[in-house]
Amino acid sequence: MRAYLSEAEIYNDYSLPPLIQTLKEIKQEFSQQVFLKATEEDRNIIGSVRAYLEKETAYIGRLIVKPDSQNKGIGTRLMQAVEQHFKFADRYELFTGYKSARNLYLYQKLGYLEFKRIPVNDSLMMVFLEKYRNNNQQR
Repeated sequence: MRAYLSEAEIYNDYSLPPLIQTLKEIKQEFSQQVFLKATEEDRNIIGSVRAYLEKETAYIGRLIVKPDSQNKGIGTRLMQAVEQHFKFADRYELFTGYKSARNLYLYQKLGYLEFKRIPVNDSLMMVFLEKYRNNNQQR
């Protein structure tokens, strides 16, 4: 949860879905999606990502890393792990907020390209990125 607070601060919006999601909702998602986690030696979770496959696209969401564990390659490894889990997907898709520079940098570093923006409200625009398993298919 602390990992999402930095996003809430960027947008001055503490009603982001990950911050208000109920345990029941998380359990429901857990039954429908793959959840991958990164842990410390003491097994405390320091990062996670979730995804699901629909047709040939793996939809990736909610990549998080605890603030004091960021910039250590954990997010990169989680993304690589989720792509490997869905290695037969033709395409990977995710989204983030337009002010989330660190997220955008990471995703672009991993080969994701922006393909659309959708305004959510007057102060928030979502940036959608995609990556094809076979890079020749990129738009």
